[in-house]
Amino acid sequence: MSATEPASGRAADDQTQSIAARLASGELRRLRFGWADQHGLVRGKTLYGARAAQALVEGLGFVGTNLLKDSSDRTTRPVFTTGAGFNSTEFEGAADVVLMPDVATFTELPWSPGSGWVQCQAMFADGRPVPFDTRGVLRHTLGKMAGQGWSSVVGLEVECHIFRLDDPSLESENLGWPGSAPKVSALSQGYRLLSEQRYDRLEPVLDLLTEPLLQMGLPLESVEIELGPSQVELVFGPQPALQAADAMLLFRHAAKQILHRHGYHISFMCRPRLPEVMSSGWHLHQSLNRASDGSNLFAAAPGAGTAVSGGVLSELGTHYLGGLLANAPAATVFSTPTINGYRRYRPNALAPERVNWGRDNRGAMVRLIGTPGHHATRLENRVGEPAANPYLYIASQLAAGMDGIARRLAPPPGADEPYHRQYAALPHTLDQVVHALASDEIFRSAFGADFIDYYLQLKQFELARFHLEVTEWEQREYFDLF
Repeated sequence: MSATEPASGRAADDQTQSIAARLASGELRRLRFGWADQHGLVRGKTLYGARAAQALVEGLGFVGTNLLKDSSDRTTRPVFTTGAGFNSTEFEGAADVVLMPDVATFTELPWSPGSGWVQCQAMFADGRPVPFDTRGVLRHTLGKMAGQGWSSVVGLEVECHIFRLDDPSLESENLGWPGSAPKVSALSQGYRLLSEQRYDRLEPVLDLLTEPLLQMGLPLESVEIELGPSQVELVFGPQPALQAADAMLLFRHAAKQILHRHGYHISFMCRPRLPEVMSSGWHLHQSLNRASDGSNLFAAAPGAGTAVSGGVLSELGTHYLGGLLANAPAATVFSTPTINGYRRYRPNALAPERVNWGRDNRGAMVRLIGTPGHHATRLENRVGEPAANPYLYIASQLAAGMDGIARRLAPPPGADEPYHRQYAALPHTLDQVVHALASDEIFRSAFGADFIDYYLQLKQFELARFHLEVTEWEQREYFDLF
């Protein structure tokens, strides 16, 4: 099976029949059909018995307005008005799209006995792919790479917070749109990076999460104690890009469900508004391979690497790095899509603040890892937040890197002082990156004009709601003063 296409042919037929047989026998009691929305959240339906088996072949109807929702679940365009719906009439009247399962993604959910899971792609009723389906955007990008004879390998390094759930805030006064945040308490205090003692204290809670992840076959390599209270990092091994994005989606989705069942709350919000909290990032490790033999195209043979990379990167890898840097302003909307994510960009904080790269430098935006000729030579982009849509984050990196290869972009020398003012600052607000994307032709070409216009309108709607709010900062700053 191609890494850029859902399962097809004999393998898909066999898998479909196997799942259907297990549904018929009662071994599987239910099948959850999941779809990754524009925010990288999972929406779906749960079907039973023969109806679930039928949907494996025919797909299932799904309210199309789910594609038009902002992060609060408000529909961002009037669908009962002629001509509404992001340059497309298919959403008028809140019409259905069709979710078509990719049976290659089937897995059983260990925390929900009798439940299977299968991921879907969104199609219009006439069989056309919905151009706003983000998994489809990544598949399309990978298809372009395949045409060059390349494949992409991605590793995930994800920071997050795990709290004890004290109160889910379900009282009537908290049932807003969105509702009030749950009340939580920390599982640890103080700052103890990579503390073995703290790991041991958290291990009973972490095991609740990691055992199901391993049972599902996710390539979990390590769990580490991060610097802040109740903060941890999970590292997943290298995978083909589409599988890595699917793994990130399933990991976040599973983690929320598993820990909630045990009275805990895991948050992938970048910087929760809690005392002494630290920001969380999502570092994306990436390299290109030669599709024919799997060899690493970023790794330079000893003595053959580019001078700017200290002999580590090949010419192709160096141009890819140049593309990541040149396209950073617009790409940041995909790696850091929430208003909150920009609270992380601050100097001397083990998080990037400026557009640069460095050899094994954790303050730079892009960290080069490897030595001349090493098969695992790769680039680690440290710019992302853990709430990012994995399909768009990965696709944006590939599109930026391929642009660098196509234009033979040369990166500047590596940064020894990554927070120095000589380097251009990363955008520090979502408004800035939305503006950058609006005028960017690289991503308009890579993802399609319709998708970029659609995504811009989603983000502009979200920003408009934010700018109408009176924040706690404003109340403190002005209410007594004036």
